[in-house]
Amino acid sequence: MKILTINSGSSSLKFKVFSMASDKLLAKGVCERIGLCEKGSDLNYKNIESNKSRVETIPATSHSEVLDYLIKLFVDKEYGFLDNLDELIAAGHRVLHGKDVYKDSILVTKEVIEILKSFVELGPLHMPANIRGIEACMAIMKDKPMVAVFDTSFHQTMPAEAFMYGLPYEYYTDYGIRRYGFHGTSHKYISIKASEVMNKPAKDLNLITLHLGNGSSISAIKRGKVIDTSMGFTPLEGIMMGTRSGDLDPAIIPFLLHKLNCDWTTIDRILNKKSGLLGLSGMSNDMRDIIEKKNGGSERAKTAYDVFVYRIIKYIGAYYTAIGEKLDGIIFTAGIGENAVDLRADVCSRLSVFGVKIDLEKNKTISNSARIISSSDSYIDVYVIPTDEELLIAKDTYEIYKKIKM
Repeated sequence: MKILTINSGSSSLKFKVFSMASDKLLAKGVCERIGLCEKGSDLNYKNIESNKSRVETIPATSHSEVLDYLIKLFVDKEYGFLDNLDELIAAGHRVLHGKDVYKDSILVTKEVIEILKSFVELGPLHMPANIRGIEACMAIMKDKPMVAVFDTSFHQTMPAEAFMYGLPYEYYTDYGIRRYGFHGTSHKYISIKASEVMNKPAKDLNLITLHLGNGSSISAIKRGKVIDTSMGFTPLEGIMMGTRSGDLDPAIIPFLLHKLNCDWTTIDRILNKKSGLLGLSGMSNDMRDIIEKKNGGSERAKTAYDVFVYRIIKYIGAYYTAIGEKLDGIIFTAGIGENAVDLRADVCSRLSVFGVKIDLEKNKTISNSARIISSSDSYIDVYVIPTDEELLIAKDTYEIYKKIKM
């Protein structure tokens, strides 16, 4: 039984296919520049088992045409991995926003599509693309179940004290303004893997999970449930990121509107695309570049790096207090979290007040597996656990498929 996972953007479509008998990845790829070029879209495809790849421009200018092309490629004699399309039992879709309506992954129906369309104003950049991907897949895979897996759902256990803003209450009731949190599929996957690694039920675990990449977020998980998370009404809130500012005084916005004599669209672009590591360093949003330039003597790169580290430890300190019980683990994941050895060491050295100690040799180990990097005498265990959001989407999709088909 094979499941297709899809992450649909405005001009892109990322996909993976898993065999649910063993959670094995069969194929993956991305199609970009969809609808932006008359010649077609740029496909990068890989069959994992045969190790055969295709990098080409395909004659597809819409998400539907891209999916139609992919489905045929999946059964291609040379590049495919399916004997027939009946092996593909369902598709799971990453969806940005479930508001506070959807607290779990759900089977998509026409009624659900209409509800998702009402969430577009909460995610105007992502939601239309997510919906297009679902509709395109429904048109191609007519009799196959579609499942929506939400970035926000894992965070819906937050209490009101954590998700409410200090605004007039009717802004929450009338407009839905509250902290929703994002990267939920990653934080959920990490909490499940932590349970396996620690050999302890997820419902008993107290964790602080650090999803550190170009987009970054931190979650406080108490006894298996999220009680707070750093991203808020939008993914802009929280720690500083690759190009996002993270937390800032909201009065800065009208100040900049006046000083720059610009409109809100410009401010939005500055905060989301020109700030963070890129804005402070003036050179890159990639942590690898920042570390290289910092080590080479760049003061601006050092400032960007130091701010990133400081914001992380500040959130960890706050979340440890919010959890109010001994932590079972602090977990690093995503591109920076999994690969930036020195950054992990610097973060943990600032947490020595909590009894955190890492083993420098373990921290240097390069591995695609979950591993502990703290020393045996550390009061709190520290782990690196590679995330796999697509596998979580596939698993959620399979669970829903079994309920309706088996």
